[in-house]
Amino acid sequence: MNSSIQSRRCFPGLTGIVVLCALLAAVPARAQDTDKLTLHQAVTLALQNSRDVKLAQVQYNVALGEVGVDRAAFRPNLYTGSGIAYTHGFPSLPGGQAPSVFQLDYTQALFDPELKGLQHAAEDRAKNQKLELDRTRDDVIVRTATAYLDLSKVHHSLELMRGEQASGAKILEAIRARLAANQELPIEVTRTQLMLARIAERVVKLEDREASLDAQIRDLTGIPDSQSLEVEPADASFSAELATVQSEGEIESLAIQNDRSVAEAENERAAREHLLKGARWSYFPTVNVVGQYSILSKFNNYDEFYTHFERNNVNVGVQVTIPIFAAKTSANVSLARSQLSEAELLLGNKRQQVRFDVQQKARSVRELDASREVARLDLQLAQETLQLDQAKFDQNRTTLQDIEQARLDENDKWVAFLDADFARQQAQLTLLQATGQLAKVFQ
Repeated sequence: MNSSIQSRRCFPGLTGIVVLCALLAAVPARAQDTDKLTLHQAVTLALQNSRDVKLAQVQYNVALGEVGVDRAAFRPNLYTGSGIAYTHGFPSLPGGQAPSVFQLDYTQALFDPELKGLQHAAEDRAKNQKLELDRTRDDVIVRTATAYLDLSKVHHSLELMRGEQASGAKILEAIRARLAANQELPIEVTRTQLMLARIAERVVKLEDREASLDAQIRDLTGIPDSQSLEVEPADASFSAELATVQSEGEIESLAIQNDRSVAEAENERAAREHLLKGARWSYFPTVNVVGQYSILSKFNNYDEFYTHFERNNVNVGVQVTIPIFAAKTSANVSLARSQLSEAELLLGNKRQQVRFDVQQKARSVRELDASREVARLDLQLAQETLQLDQAKFDQNRTTLQDIEQARLDENDKWVAFLDADFARQQAQLTLLQATGQLAKVFQ
């Protein structure tokens, strides 16, 4: 690592992603002529191409269609048909309807509490499907952002590991020279070769991880394999949003207000309230508007059973059904009441669970922030140690092997810092999702 890179490597007090932006900016560009994919662009493409989001949208449309079906009973319904039937004796069809050559029927429910309760319950449950769509979108955002940031970290870690390979090769060369001069033991050569083999192993694992993340981002965003993929650090607005510090009370309040599982439980409770209300009002009469126009045929022997035969018939009126004794109604009321009690208990449990979960996520962010600070200071100490060793080397007070070993130590601290910073970013993304603030970052 040259001194110009070293001078820009540590920025105490900045947020994790801001530091990562500076770190990756210091790495030489791999392809200057390649357009880089920004984090916001990756998330936008992922939301546009996500099969999970499309499926959730279709499921939401299905829920809205079910609401429309329940609502249709309270809107005009007009049916027509034609047919012919042979009758011997009293002219009648199954169900008691008179056979007709042409018939036009009209029905519309005016007052039916049970049907209305089912309609409102379906509307509340359709809201849950909308929440599921939003949750799916957030999951896609988190997966895309995590893979993107991980790929950025892996790129930088690979740069550091390849630098370690170069430093290790110099150390091995120096040890072999000392061995040839009988100033070193053969075991030191083996020890250095083992160190280089371990570095090579880490490089192979990082390259495999890089290929896996590249494929994952392409699958999420729909970018074809024929198109180059180059990522860059997160932008300033994303970094600022992740760096937002809120009190524990504010975090809990945001989580309760925005948690979709709580909102789903509230909608389910509202749905069951509508079902209970509809069941209770089912003790009252139902009112429907009915109408019928029919054309009858003479060959069905109507004139033998009726004193006056009318070929064209019109019937319009209101049908009122009065329940006198309906055992099913009381059973429905009892069932709906118990289901409502169940929904209220589930809602209370869900709120408490969300409160505990968001507290744990907030604690995790604080712990990882502390771990990142330790890794940053550890890196800073390694950098300062390297600077001292470099000064000693310039004054011929230390060997090349010592200074290259110091560079290896510094690179290891860099990798540890990048891992700690990425872990905190993941925790911050999870906390933003839990508090309902994630979508605001990518507006």
